[in-house]
Amino acid sequence: MTRRPVALAVVAALAAVIGLDLAASAPLNPYKAPPFLALGSGLAASGAHCTAAPAK
Repeated sequence: MTRRPVALAVVAALAAVIGLDLAASAPLNPYKAPPFLALGSGLAASGAHCTAAPAK
């Protein structure tokens, strides 16, 4: 096997996964999305391990 068929297979598989994801997921709503940078906005962080800090 040469590099060209392998590269084409990888690109085809990646395109198939992206196409499947776009077909199966709901469109994004920019009005319900969290802010990209919430520095100083007063919004609490969510969804990461650093947000589960123990209570004092």
